[in-house]
Amino acid sequence: MLAVLTGFVVIGVAIAVGWVIGRIDLLGPTGGQVLSRLTFFVLSPFLLFVVLSQADVRTLFSSLLPVSAIAAVVIFAIYVLVSRLIWRRAAGEVLIGALSAGQVNSNNIGIPLSLYVLGSAAFPAPVILFQLLVLTPITMAIFEALTSPAGRRPWPILRRTVTNPIVVGSLLGTIVSATGIPLPPIVLDPLQLVANAAVPILLISYGISLNGQRVLGPSGRRRDILLATGLKLVAMPVVAWAVAALLFRLSAAEVLVVTVLAALPTAQNVFNYAQRYDTGRTIARDTVFLTTLGCVPVLFLVVLLLGPGA
Repeated sequence: MLAVLTGFVVIGVAIAVGWVIGRIDLLGPTGGQVLSRLTFFVLSPFLLFVVLSQADVRTLFSSLLPVSAIAAVVIFAIYVLVSRLIWRRAAGEVLIGALSAGQVNSNNIGIPLSLYVLGSAAFPAPVILFQLLVLTPITMAIFEALTSPAGRRPWPILRRTVTNPIVVGSLLGTIVSATGIPLPPIVLDPLQLVANAAVPILLISYGISLNGQRVLGPSGRRRDILLATGLKLVAMPVVAWAVAALLFRLSAAEVLVVTVLAALPTAQNVFNYAQRYDTGRTIARDTVFLTTLGCVPVLFLVVLLLGPGA
């Protein structure tokens, strides 16, 4: 578990560097916005292509996929029910809040954590593929429908969705993986170089956004943040455990895997989407912060209750 804590320290240091950069105004008033656009349009597509091009698409159909997908959909539904139907939030904020509650950091936290806690870095692959191939295109389509100057006509929305750099990177990576096209080092290594910059730049951009801000400050969205955080840290692992153990009757080892994956913190990409589409920034920022801190004791508890010898 010391290795897991080391992973969180690495992430914390990158965020702290961003906070210092914002504090001393090193990049000027638009620095965070520039880094956000760089991440969304360039670095993240490269990262998604590299990750998916080297993944085994067959893992998409493992027993972990339906459990993780059901848990995410249940959490999305609960958040939307409360936020949209009861609190009457705007559609963009509802989408950001739902993603904050149910989209997990399966890549830069999930992969190393899976390796150290579960013994293999392959376990997050179904969640990564589900989020990138199913959730991301749907999310991008909704954002495009909400922000497109052409309104909600299907063809302009579809065109903007399929040309979205996040979707393009994911689809191209999946095609390479599915077809088995080998990527020689002369092709893969430059792509990997750019992809490697995505996570640290995203974390630094997030750290910059924290400067001058107070978590759960008087933004008028405290209950949205607390709802998303509670669903992410408590409800989602419980739902994943119940679906795995009671509905699918998976083995004890598989139940541990899906519960650990469900307990991961909110993906930093959600904050990147909030910046890109200028909606729900406070909800995404604070939920990422709170779940990244809060998931540590939750993960310890999950391993203690469901791990070998429990």
